[in-house]
Parts: sequence; C-alpha cells; structure tokens
Amino acid sequence: AIEELRKSSGMKAAKKAGRTAADGVVATRVSEDGSYGVLVEVNSETDFVARDDNFLGFVGKVLDAAFEGRQTDIATVMAGELEEARQALVQKIGENISVRRAEMVTAESGVVGSYVHGNNRIAVLVELSGGDQDLARDVAMHVAAVNPQVVAPADMPEDLVEKEKEIYTAQALESGKPPEIVEKMIGGRIKKFLAENSLIEQAFVKDPDLTVGKLVAGAGAEVSSFVRYEVGEGIEVEKVDFADEVAAQLKG
Repeated sequence: AIEELRKSSGMKAAKKAGRTAADGVVATRVSEDGSYGVLVEVNSETDFVARDDNFLGFVGKVLDAAFEGRQTDIATVMAGELEEARQALVQKIGENISVRRAEMVTAESGVVGSYVHGNNRIAVLVELSGGDQDLARDVAMHVAAVNPQVVAPADMPEDLVEKEKEIYTAQALESGKPPEIVEKMIGGRIKKFLAENSLIEQAFVKDPDLTVGKLVAGAGAEVSSFVRYEVGEGIEVEKVDFADEVAAQLKG
C-alpha cells in the first residue's frame, strides 16, 4: 500500500510539474563565525501555500541540506529523501513545488552577513573584507531595499553602459545643443546612472547623508560581493483568462 501511495504521489507530482511556480519564499543561513552563508529559493504556485507550515518546513530542510553540505547544485541537494519529500508535499498541498536555485558566499578575508525581508520574499548575502556581521547585515538590508546592480561603477557590464549611452545620446541630440554640450550631457547622465546603480555610491538607507562606501570604509572594511534573491524574479507567468480556461476544460 505504501509503495502504491508513493507511485501515486510521483504521478501527481509529475502532472503538476508543468505548472508555473512563481511564488514561494527565499531563505538564508550564515555560519556562526560568518565565514560563509547560503541562500535558497523554493517556489510554489500561490502566496497562500508559501505561508503554509508544511511548505516552510520543507524549505527549512532544503536550506539545511544546502548549508550543511555547502552545496548549491540543486540536483545534488535534492537527491534522495528531499525529492521524495517534495513529491509528497505536492500530493498533499496540490500545487507544484520546485527548488529553483541556491548560492553560497564565502568570506575570503572578512565576514558574510545576511538580511531577509519580513515576508521572506527578498533575501541578501553580503561579503565584506574586514568589518563584522552587524555591518554586513546593515549593508544587506540596504541591498534588499534599494536593489543595486553591482558593487562599484567599474563592475557594471559594458553592454549595459553602452545601451544607456545610446538612449542618452538620442535624448541629448533631440535637444539641438552643440556637439560639445551634447557630449557633456551624455557623460553626466552616464555618471549618474553608474552612481545610482552601484552599491558603494548609493546613499545608505539608514543615513542618506552617508554613502554605503563611506559607511564601510569608516569601519575599515570594503564590500567584496553581494547576492540578492527576490521570489519569482525572471519567471514568466502565463496569464490565462478564467472563462477561456473553463471553456477549454468543457470542450475537453
């Protein structure tokens, strides 16, 4: 009987696997000494399930496996009992559940700190060279709130800079100003774009008179890296008209 139930669970899980799971939660854990931290995203189809204790318990097990094994390969993390637990949860809850991604940040010569937004939809790991976990947590909180693209202006991908430059060039040329003025306008806007999207150039959320770069420098530290996860980012959700969906089911 147990074997048949397990087979049934697998069938139901397989049927639901094609459904888009774009909701869910992100979770993170940092070692006590701040030497490394792990971040995971586990998805469900609805926010209702994302708040379910059974679902959150499963997320905790996934985080345990990734953290204890220092493992970010999802297939490896989910091998064995965790995959069986996922399928059983799909059968019980009735929604597709997927473990989407995991990442580990290791401190080379400093600490790792973390911050999770209250509703478990945004989580951040920050690596500092120097400093302490409290400072790293403050920077992580800033990253969660402001969502910078890179640590420093020099880290911005060249293709993104070129795209912005094209846009600003077109805007500046429409002004009808002389070429030398247009060039200055473009340069100024690119500089502003880099400052607004670079972590160390941004005004610190807790003290707008201080940039994040000056904040960490004041503690004798530097920002080495950060990772920010937001639930469902990058997942395309197919919008289906309810009336059309019912009509299609009736035809079937």
